[in-house]
Amino acid sequence: MTANKTLFITGVSSGFGRALANEALAVGHRVIGTVRNEAARIEFEQHPSKNAFARCLDVTDFSAIDAVVAEVENTLGPVDVLVNNAGYGHEGIFEESALEEMRQQFDVNVFGAVAVTKAFVPFFRQRRAGHIINITSMGGFITMPGIAYYCGSKFALEGISDTLSKELKPFGIAVTAVAPGSFRTDWAGRSMRRSERSIADYDASFDPIRTARQNKSGKQLGDPVKAAQAMLTLIASDAPPAHLLLGSDALQLVRERLANMAQEIEAWEAVTRSTDG
Repeated sequence: MTANKTLFITGVSSGFGRALANEALAVGHRVIGTVRNEAARIEFEQHPSKNAFARCLDVTDFSAIDAVVAEVENTLGPVDVLVNNAGYGHEGIFEESALEEMRQQFDVNVFGAVAVTKAFVPFFRQRRAGHIINITSMGGFITMPGIAYYCGSKFALEGISDTLSKELKPFGIAVTAVAPGSFRTDWAGRSMRRSERSIADYDASFDPIRTARQNKSGKQLGDPVKAAQAMLTLIASDAPPAHLLLGSDALQLVRERLANMAQEIEAWEAVTRSTDG
């Protein structure tokens, strides 16, 4: 393990955020986590390590983010690693899902992560150091019926992360998009927002998928503690990757997606080339 670092993690009350905070604190890192209310703040700061600090922040409260980050940097900083973990899953057939539900999904999963990152980048750039980790999903590479809004948000965050990694590399700042597969978090349980069913045409194709996802919740292959340990390995690396998959299911599904894409590109290569002037 390298020298102890200060991590700023959004959404430490559950899921990957809680697991990463606990594992990081256990090995001597300092963690500043965002929570949604005062009770959660008090609970988090009672960690026996005395290295746990919390700030109440909703990542969609865009006008509040800059002040919170500046205060953290001035009183607890410098922050070495930003982990944009706060997010949730939306499940719903595209045709049945209200546009407002997509707006809410992107506000949290994309705009929230971008706003927090924007607040930290000037500090990282001035120090010529820092590591930004964006928790995306294998749903940022592959898609499945019923999670169009969610996959859209994670595809967006993957693209933003990849571009940002190129922009910040000259300043010694690393950016990694961490894409987990299915893990035993609350993603498919209480954290999932589900659109109501309304169009019978989709019953045969989608109802079994929704039922299977609900039944699988809590029994997924991935262990959040092991994911946290993998992220600590990532944080300790001198040459972190721009993208990191977590879970053998993500590895298999993303490899299949890339292979299918390569076949499709080859099959349509003549048409692709035909547009050159």
